[in-house]
Amino acid sequence: MNEPIQLLSLDEARALLAEMGVILNERQIQRAAEPNAAGERKLPFFVDPIEGRLRIERNALLRVYSHLLKDAENKALYTKNIEYT
Repeated sequence: MNEPIQLLSLDEARALLAEMGVILNERQIQRAAEPNAAGERKLPFFVDPIEGRLRIERNALLRVYSHLLKDAENKALYTKNIEYT
């Protein structure tokens, strides 16, 4: 059974990241949600068509950070000889 989709506002996303130890101020989370010159965002936020506010799906945000953590571990020298169970 699939989990229901949980959409987060900027503040809710910031609070979730804080629970993970990633402390961002309002400006930092806003910059991650703003499109750059190429129209790309640092995080997969989108504009809610009903409310017109930025939203991000909770599991998408967790997947981004999980992927980056695994990538960092794979590239770190000290983890080359560690077996994970």
